Amino acid sequence: MKKFKRSARLVEMTQYLLARPHTLISLTAFADRYQSAKSSISEDLAIIKEVFEEEGLGELHTLAGAAGGVKYTPKMGKAEALSIINHICRQLEQPERVLPGGYLYMTDMLGLPGLMADVGRMFATAFAVSDIDVIMTVETKGIPLAHATASCMNLPVVIVRRDNKVTEGSAVSINYVSGSNKRIQTMSLARRALKEQSRVLIIDDFMKAGGTVQGMMDLLHEFNAKVAGVGVFVESGELGTEERLLEDYVSLAKLTAVDMKSKQTTIVPGNFFENH
Repeated sequence: MKKFKRSARLVEMTQYLLARPHTLISLTAFADRYQSAKSSISEDLAIIKEVFEEEGLGELHTLAGAAGGVKYTPKMGKAEALSIINHICRQLEQPERVLPGGYLYMTDMLGLPGLMADVGRMFATAFAVSDIDVIMTVETKGIPLAHATASCMNLPVVIVRRDNKVTEGSAVSINYVSGSNKRIQTMSLARRALKEQSRVLIIDDFMKAGGTVQGMMDLLHEFNAKVAGVGVFVESGELGTEERLLEDYVSLAKLTAVDMKSKQTTIVPGNFFENH
């Protein structure tokens, strides 16, 4: 690679780090890449680290020793996250989004790459200190959320299907009770999709009573895998007498009230903002 002026090197190095979260990069690799002395690279990294932390972009960790280097951990500051979620709440409160059963139409928002990148960084912040091997979600609306989170955490995504596909090969299928309507439903996961003993972060788009998430947790038991965390984009709260099937989860937004006649809803920031 050609030798950069320092200003250009700082820009390119920053982009290189942003594109490789949770990846240990040695000083030697940077020195070779930019044809610069390690001392110069260290000074550049100190500048980038300061800017990342001051602007709430994440953290730059330095590991000493022969096998050391730097690792970028994406994070989002509480103020920025709250501003984004408040905007999302106002969008979700639009009357035309109310669906029968107290659900919300969110598909258009789940298709916005910039918004999903922000949401993924929030989930990455919430679970930054967790030991996670893979992100899991169930088709279909959870997929953009799972991939956005995985992109920030540099982890693979596993997608649970509602039914078994011949193209997936041998699969494990279970029945579960939908928490909202108490119906028996099925979900399946290919045997090759998940290694045993994996630590899994479950991501879901909307949680009412938690039946779908509980189903994924039960499915993980069949793989001897462990639940490392549960992240929910929007949870439904105080919308009936059904019992929540799980308590330990992180939500970014909460639907607290809905009037089906007037199509009026109230959506507030979720418990992520109580804990961070």
